[in-house]
Amino acid sequence: MRLGVVSTADDLQQRLREAGLRVTRPRVAVLAAVAGNPHADAGQLLEAARRDLPDVSHQAVYDSLHTLTAAGLVRCIQPSGATARYETRVGDNHHHLVCRGCGAIADIDCEVGEAPCMLPEDDHGYAVDEAEVVYWGLCPECRAHASAIN
Repeated sequence: MRLGVVSTADDLQQRLREAGLRVTRPRVAVLAAVAGNPHADAGQLLEAARRDLPDVSHQAVYDSLHTLTAAGLVRCIQPSGATARYETRVGDNHHHLVCRGCGAIADIDCEVGEAPCMLPEDDHGYAVDEAEVVYWGLCPECRAHASAIN
């Protein structure tokens, strides 16, 4: 399922109900924040959620992120050396490209499509159901900046 940017509170509330979650104002505000700010960290999502719900607490945002992630409405990614980031693109087999310069993150569709897109040579008896791939490089802006300096 790919949530994408959802425009109405009714749509967000319906997504929460479909996931078996109680509809609360913090959950709606946080889900809207994640949908509107893909790959944002918790601090950025707190700021975004406060635009809709000014009195939402840090704890309510963290609790909502945990609940939404556990329910499968939100995906948490944490590239090496970076803070956790959140997105509503869930249920498909996509990967991420991370800029070593500025930390920007872009979605990359999996070439294979379905999970797992690759299997280890020796699975040590595990039932592998997913492979997470993170590509690293420089975004166009950081490449241009590096070229201007050299």
